[in-house]
This record gives sequence, structure tokens and C-alpha cells, in this order.
Amino acid sequence: MTYRPTPHRPTALLAAALLAAALSSCGGGGAPASVVLVNRAAVAAAAANPVVVSPLPGTPDASPATQISFLGGAGTKVADVSVVGSRSGAHPGRLQEYATGSGASFLPARPFVPGERVTVRALAGAGTGRAPDQKVATTFTVARQANVSQAQFPLEPGDPRAVQHYASAPELTPSTVTITKPAAPGAAPGYLFLAPYQGLGAPGPMIAEQDGALVWFHPLPRADSATNFQVQSYEGKSVLTWWQGRIIKVGYGEGEDEIYSSSYQLLATVHAGNGYRADLHEILLTPAGTAWIDAFDPIDMNLSSVGGSAHGVLLDSVIEEVDVKTGLVMWEWHALGHIPLKDSLNHVSSGVYPWDYVHINSISPEPSSGAAEGRPGNVLLSARNTWTLYDVDMHSGGYNWLLGDGGHSSFKLGAGVRFYWQHDAEFQPGGLISLFNNASDPPKQRESSGLVLRPDFSAGTVALVKRFVNPSHTLLASSQGNTLSLPRGDWLLGYGGLPNFTELSSSGHVLLDGTLGKNVQDFRSYLFPWSGQPTTAPAIAVQAAGAGATVQASWNGATGVASWQVLGGPGAGGSSENLTPLASAPRRGFQTTIAVNAAPGTYLAARALSASGQVLGTSAAQAVP
Repeated sequence: MTYRPTPHRPTALLAAALLAAALSSCGGGGAPASVVLVNRAAVAAAAANPVVVSPLPGTPDASPATQISFLGGAGTKVADVSVVGSRSGAHPGRLQEYATGSGASFLPARPFVPGERVTVRALAGAGTGRAPDQKVATTFTVARQANVSQAQFPLEPGDPRAVQHYASAPELTPSTVTITKPAAPGAAPGYLFLAPYQGLGAPGPMIAEQDGALVWFHPLPRADSATNFQVQSYEGKSVLTWWQGRIIKVGYGEGEDEIYSSSYQLLATVHAGNGYRADLHEILLTPAGTAWIDAFDPIDMNLSSVGGSAHGVLLDSVIEEVDVKTGLVMWEWHALGHIPLKDSLNHVSSGVYPWDYVHINSISPEPSSGAAEGRPGNVLLSARNTWTLYDVDMHSGGYNWLLGDGGHSSFKLGAGVRFYWQHDAEFQPGGLISLFNNASDPPKQRESSGLVLRPDFSAGTVALVKRFVNPSHTLLASSQGNTLSLPRGDWLLGYGGLPNFTELSSSGHVLLDGTLGKNVQDFRSYLFPWSGQPTTAPAIAVQAAGAGATVQASWNGATGVASWQVLGGPGAGGSSENLTPLASAPRRGFQTTIAVNAAPGTYLAARALSASGQVLGTSAAQAVP
């Protein structure tokens, strides 16, 4: 597609302009043709009925398993859907409404044929009490999807001393968390949310105190990994979210996104729709009950126009907004058809690797647009391999503006603004944008940094507000990473492909510094307040010690434990009933060890107590050996 930036803050009018777009298939090897705009009458029609149909008009590589999504405002209804493939003919199917009440998806009864052109027409309209009577449409081409190697990255060797072990919870073996600079006065309160993988510890989402002590760990099978572990809000409550799955060597993840309650129970699993597997880069929940996720799609494509093979394989980046309750895709965007191949700064692949020409790695809905209000608006996407941020209009799929050093920026970049191979671009209050500037790979600067930028739309410039680096170490992260805004103007840098994380004040002073184990990676690092109440019971390990015994007590995920009390007596069958208090001790990290006078055969258990002395939970009893 010809590179056509649209003016900043467009209205929904451009949506109708694209309804009659005629785009050529990318299967023949070139970039798609330019968009053909319709007349002012069609533009006016879009203003009255701003319902977005996806696959968006002109999408050159829709999935053969795609549904047809109709997304609008509250009360949007859809009727009289006609779906016709140029080779497969008319497609029957059924409509299913979104739980958000903002539209519906048409689910075809059978898949489309690769390479064919599909035309969709329907009636849609917002909730006015009458049947929808305004025309909406889209036309797209179906991808020729490619098979790629499913081999995973080999395990990086680690340090066996950098793995945690607990007698009371032997199944928990995550990476250690070493704090190299303890939290300074004024550091943001809360817990560290990490998802270590690689190295020798088990992969999985992990909560740790700011002194490095484990709070909760959810081990995954060794072949799986987790990323993006954080606290979000779902149905008005704080929840844990993360991606988990396989990271394949060709450069992306295949898995799903999890939502867990404060009692560590599964609430929902978010799957990518339209036949894709969710990628590791983003899981972002919205107040409307939707989730923003990404996926990668390898497609057969002629890459000779950019110096590649006529029988090449391209990795397209796909963005979806998914209705969590129904699993329906509400909106879908493909980089191909919007970002030209020639804009890639990643060399065309040869051999077994598909060409990852764009590599979208973060999603941030624009707070001032409709996306934050449950209707289509604007969304900020970061593309690693074009060194560019794209503010995308959800109605057209085109962009309002571009920001970066990839050669097509809508802004003049001020001193210190340039970034390379970046991650984690997010809108911040006051019209600011934050991102993690990897500056590698290959290296373009001496060290990775967190940047806070201020776009000036009237002047067409971008100024550097703040630049954060770790002043104690020169850290250059070749992949992953994030820049997290914290209360009181503080920031947390997660170094992704490196095991480091650093909290800095607004003036750049280090408030907390730490690292995971050798060769351990953590896609993004977070810090949040959290209160966890597991439904499981506390766990203990009892060992004979001289004339007495020791009890090692832990409770995976409990945040309210202030002290432990050991109970003892002639119990039986693991019951803690009829046992009496023998000793107590303050909680010391994840596992607390308490010595007691107890003869062999005596049954011991542990009670977890709150700061006020309330009993929070009691373990099963074990006999002293």
C-alpha cells in the first residue's frame, strides 16, 4: 500500500472512504496498490453509522478461518450479512453478539480459500429501537499461510546457585531475585511482578517482595514460558494476567493469555481468534471487558521486490481486540497492507527463517479517543523493525501519525529523541509517550534507556522530557524490556533480554536495583500493590533436629501473613485438630523455620497469623520422624 499518513485526530469519516477500496493481492509479490477513496456522500454516510468491519477493507492476508467483525458503539446491531468468496461462493453462517453490546461477529460455516477475494455486505446501526438499516461493507483477500519450524530456542545455561529451593514447597524452583541496591526511602510501595524464563530455574509468573523474597510462583512446564505478568482490572476487581506458551525459534510466541483472581484461581483464558495463536507481546484488558492481544502469521509471499526470494515467507503482525466473555474478535488489524515492505530495517531473511519485517511489540489505546470508551478510536502500536510508533485509526486501519527514526516520521525529532529496536510504547498522562529504547540489535547506542517524549502536534515536533539509564551499569538489552510509570513520578526499567531491573526517581536517582539469575530473561518487569488470599492451605516440612524438631512453613501467594504459630500433639491422619500451640515466630521471607521441643511421633502443624493475630490458615499435620 502506498504510504499515506492521515491528519492527526481524524474522524470516523475515513472508514466509509475505505469501504470501496480496491486493493490487489499481495500473493503476486508486490506491496498492495494504493487505497481508492470514495466520494463525499460515502464519507457522510460513515459519520452517521461509524461501524467498523474487519478484516478491514483491503486486508491482503486475512486468515482462511476469519470471522467477520462488526464493531461500533453501545447497542450496535447487525443484520442481513452477505459474505461471498471469489472462489468459494456464498458463505452461510451465524451472527453472535459481543458481551459488550457493541456489535457482533458473523461466523462463517466453512473456511475461505487461500488467495481468494471476499466481499462482505451487511446492515448495521446503533441501538435506536429499530432494525439496523445502514449499509456497511468490506473486501479482503485470504492469505496463503506458510508452515514454519516449531523448534524452540535452546535453553540458555544458567547458574545452579541462582535457583530457589524450599523444603515446604519442593515444586517451586524459580530463579533467584537478588537485590543489589535495597529499596530507598521514597521507593514506590508494592511487589515485583516478574516472569523469568531461560536459565536453570523453572519458568512461570512470580511475585516477589522488594527485598527479593518470594511471595508467589506458578510453575509452568519446562517447554513453556510466561511473559507480561502484571496486575490489571477485570470486572472491577484486581486480577493477575500473563501470557503463557511456547516461544519458537523463528521469533514469536504461540500460546494464550490467562486471567487469575486474587485467590489465584483461573477466571478466563483469552485465545487469539481467527485461527491464530496469541503471541507473547501483549495482553491488555480494558474497562469494557475486552482484551488487546497480538499474533504473528507466517504467509507465503514473493519478496523479490525487496531483495528476497520469489518463494519467501513473511511474518505479518496481527492485532486483535477480543471480547473476553465470548472469545469473539471485535477488531483486527494487519501490518501488511498498511506498512510498506520497504520500510523495514530488518534485513530480508534467507534460509529457514521467515522475514519478520515489522514486529509489532506493544499496544496502547489512546485515552482521548473512543477506544477508551468502548467504541472504535485510536491505538498506538510499536514496530520494532521499523523503529517507528504508529497511531492507528481503528476505523480505517491507517495511521494518524508516525513517530520514529525509520525515515517517515510525522514529527521533527528533538535532541535525544531517536530510538532503535524499541519496545513498550505507551500513552502517559498529559499527552506524553514512554518507551523502552533497546538501541540494539545490532547496537546503535551505548546503552538501553527509558524515554519519555512530548509530541507537539501544532509544531510537528517531539521533545525529550526524560531519559533514564542505570547509572551503575552499562546495560544494552538486545531484546524485550519496558519503561513502567510508577506513583510520584518514579519509573521502573525492565531490561528484558538481560536479567536486570531498576527503579529510578523522576530525577534519575536509583531507588531499587536488582537482577534475576544468570541468563534469565523477563520480557517486562512490573511493580504493583497486591493482596493475595490463596484457597490452598499453608505447607510445612518437619525435620528432626537433636532432641526436638524444626518446622519450615510457607504459604504460596499469601500476602497477609505476619507470623507463624507451631501446633503440636498426638494428632492422626494429618488433622491439626486437638493440637496446641508450642512456639511462634515472625514471618521471615517465603519460608519461616521454627524450632520446637517435640519427640518423634509428635504431630506438628503451622498456623498463619495476620498482624492482628487472626488465623488465616492452618497446614495439615505431619509427624516428627
